[in-house]
Amino acid sequence: MSQIGFDFGDQQPRRLTRVTPAKLATFDDCPRRYRLTYLDRPTPQRTGAWAHSTLGAVVHNALKALFDLPVERRSPQRAAALVAEHWKDAGFVDEVQAAKYRRRAQEWVAEYVEHNDVAFDPIGLERWVSAPTGGGPGGPTIIVEGRADRIDDRDGELVIVDYKTGRRQPDEYEARSAQALAMYAVAATRTLRKPCHRVELHHVPSGTVAAAEHTPESLKRHVTRAEETAADLQKATDTLAEGGDGQELFPARTGRHCSWCDFRPSCAEGQQAAPEARSWDLLAPLEADDE
Repeated sequence: MSQIGFDFGDQQPRRLTRVTPAKLATFDDCPRRYRLTYLDRPTPQRTGAWAHSTLGAVVHNALKALFDLPVERRSPQRAAALVAEHWKDAGFVDEVQAAKYRRRAQEWVAEYVEHNDVAFDPIGLERWVSAPTGGGPGGPTIIVEGRADRIDDRDGELVIVDYKTGRRQPDEYEARSAQALAMYAVAATRTLRKPCHRVELHHVPSGTVAAAEHTPESLKRHVTRAEETAADLQKATDTLAEGGDGQELFPARTGRHCSWCDFRPSCAEGQQAAPEARSWDLLAPLEADDE
């Protein structure tokens, strides 16, 4: 009697590569840093804390905490107090410098709350979103996931909001070209079951908002680029696991960024490529009356 069953032939289920915008950006910037960050164990030696990263984390945490409060308590004064509550001195040259930037950060956040609508509840704060995507007719090839700073629901459509605290004001081009924001828009659409095309960069120090409206075509371009990067990093990772040479598979992509790379102590090429930055060098300069 013949056996009854399903004949799948030689076809195997498609392997999906799970990626985050941070992983994709790290591999694009420097494959060596990707290996040191995500693959090498134990994790190689890193630099200490960076003051600009500390500042950015404090502002993000303060704004998240603000939206966790009831609407009637979301005042500029409370926002400034939250900055103080979440403050850390890591990476600053000393307590004096840290105190000056703490005061500036309190002013930034207070002014942000004063001049922006905060009397609503976002649909997500530090919200994790995930979605299989890419692949065209053959089906998805990657799972894009990550944590968005804020996701608003405006008239039935989602808006991705990303806070920025750097020295330079972002513009519409930067918002449109930001792969992370586009990936969050794709993943949020799938996770929250609502359309998402608008992405915004909120530069807290200046109070400016850089916004872009994505089209299906522009989102597809970002997805295609993500697929290409994901395929490259997965191939390098698999070859490394099979005994390949990590130095060759994940070459250092050197440049000015080597000055402030977290893994500078573990990368000889990076040390030769650029001088070492001080942990506070990437802070936006203070105004004259703050000195």
